[in-house]
Amino acid sequence: MITFNYEIEFQLNNEENTSEWIQQCIEKEGFELGEINYIFCDDAYLHKLNMEFLQHDTLTDIISFDYTLGKLVGGDIFISVERVKENAKEFHTSFENELHRVIIHGVLHYMKYRDKTDEEKQIMRSKENEFLKILNNI
Repeated sequence: MITFNYEIEFQLNNEENTSEWIQQCIEKEGFELGEINYIFCDDAYLHKLNMEFLQHDTLTDIISFDYTLGKLVGGDIFISVERVKENAKEFHTSFENELHRVIIHGVLHYMKYRDKTDEEKQIMRSKENEFLKILNNI
């Protein structure tokens, strides 16, 4: 089950298609959908979580809390809509494309993809791109 929660004035376009897409990506990787909660917020909200739980005094676009058990994918994914907008400008892409990239990025972490090393980042980006293509076919 995927739920979308909003701590700011923002609404995800077509929650149903986005949920279907996420589930397809999870199943394509050989995992099963458990419970994933997306919480859309602003920089201040996410910064507070970053300080409280990770002791990082930085702005970020996403923080994910992983509750995956074996192949059952679940967790809470907090996304700063402000950061996503800024990143979209910086990377010369649409807000929607960057938002979907971040949405699936959190799920990829639940499926054991990492992004600490250059090699891991390259694999993560490749998977994001692969899954964004699936979204375009839904």
